[in-house]
Amino acid sequence: MAKVDLKKEFKHLYKPSAKAVVEVDIPTFNYLMVDDEGDPNASQEYAQAVEALFSVSYTAKFMVKKGIQALDYAVMPLEGLWWADDMAAFISNDKARWKWTMMILQPSFVENEVIESAIVAVRKKKNIVAISKLRLESFTEGRCVQVLHIGPFSEEGPTIARVHDFITSCAVRAGKHHEIYLSDIRRADPKKWKTIIRHPMR
Repeated sequence: MAKVDLKKEFKHLYKPSAKAVVEVDIPTFNYLMVDDEGDPNASQEYAQAVEALFSVSYTAKFMVKKGIQALDYAVMPLEGLWWADDMAAFISNDKARWKWTMMILQPSFVENEVIESAIVAVRKKKNIVAISKLRLESFTEGRCVQVLHIGPFSEEGPTIARVHDFITSCAVRAGKHHEIYLSDIRRADPKKWKTIIRHPMR
């Protein structure tokens, strides 16, 4: 059975260099999403959102693999959109005021009915409050810039500044700060964490 791996299919989007900020055009993708707010390091809502996203994504994967389509695919990494009503909350690092949409890209052949069935199956096995907040939604970012950050999240500042400087040189920032988490932070050394920093522009 062939295995679909969108990270390989869209290598230019999911395997950027850490050396240079580059411009990319992001097509419309379908994401399983959940919105909330609060400090990701201390918020129970954040932990439950991540658990719900991965639980449903993996359940959907096995449903598709065992279903009529009999397709196997790699579950995509966790991604996050970050913002605040008052962006000063980012400058002051007031994480309690941060808002976020955590999400996992779903292959185009994973239809809403599959996601709904996966949600029902997960809800029967686990008591995850965030399950009720999940949705499958198409999301288009279009023209963006991105670069790979290597290291802990607390040291992203200079990398984000490089992204902002690139945009300022040729356009205007638009949309929300976007991060893609390529490493399993439960196992990897924080010095080796790989995070894609992406931001839309116009």
